[in-house]
Amino acid sequence: MAVKFIFAIIISLLAVTNARISGVYTVGQWESAHATFYGGSDASGTMGGACGYGNLYSQGYGVNTAALSTALFNNGFSCGACFEIKCADDPRWCLPGNPSIFVTATNFCPPNYALPSDNGGWCNPPRTHFDLAMPVFLKIAEYRAGIVPVSYRRVPCRKRGGVRFTINGFRYFNLVLVTNVGGAGDIVKVSVKGSNTDWMSMSRNWGQNWQSNAVLVGQSLSFRVTGSDHRSSTSWNIVPSNWQFGQTFSGNNFRV
Repeated sequence: MAVKFIFAIIISLLAVTNARISGVYTVGQWESAHATFYGGSDASGTMGGACGYGNLYSQGYGVNTAALSTALFNNGFSCGACFEIKCADDPRWCLPGNPSIFVTATNFCPPNYALPSDNGGWCNPPRTHFDLAMPVFLKIAEYRAGIVPVSYRRVPCRKRGGVRFTINGFRYFNLVLVTNVGGAGDIVKVSVKGSNTDWMSMSRNWGQNWQSNAVLVGQSLSFRVTGSDHRSSTSWNIVPSNWQFGQTFSGNNFRV
């Protein structure tokens, strides 16, 4: 009986340490859209953006990024989602071999209601449209094309390292930027727990910046992130009690 009891405790501890729901993100169905490009040949014009990721190079996203039209952006909840995209049905402009690119949603492509949806207003609702960083667009189509039809599908995000939490704000306002999320990539819920508090839900401020008005200074912190596929990953005590605003900490990521 004692052996069984000890074994049960070990299993429970392992579950807490891993703290994620089993399974992997499921690939989506192929759908149709269009794609253009922006940001220049070095993609410097894609930095910042509506998801709040800032410098996409230092955050690990590089040039494999896309700005999403209103129909795809989901008011910012799609930030971090990953897509496989292929140029489709345009032999004049699609590159030979029909190669795939894999991109992460890092920005919003706003509507331009001054132009018709089929002539310049590419991101006007209800169009599904990807404005790709120029270097990654050129992996599927010719520069002179400007705009091409594409096929796309949601795919698991494969990220190196753990989910990263960058804590900004001040004593009564904590703004946490969540980046490098694997699995579904996009987040529907973030919770924080101080060493002296229970779990508290955070509210999304903008992009993938999540806020809490609790006083957390001087406490070690744990975070729980839930993706759009309803899997959660908990990172226990990854932030030491002497943390400072502006610091970034790495936690558990999702299986892919």
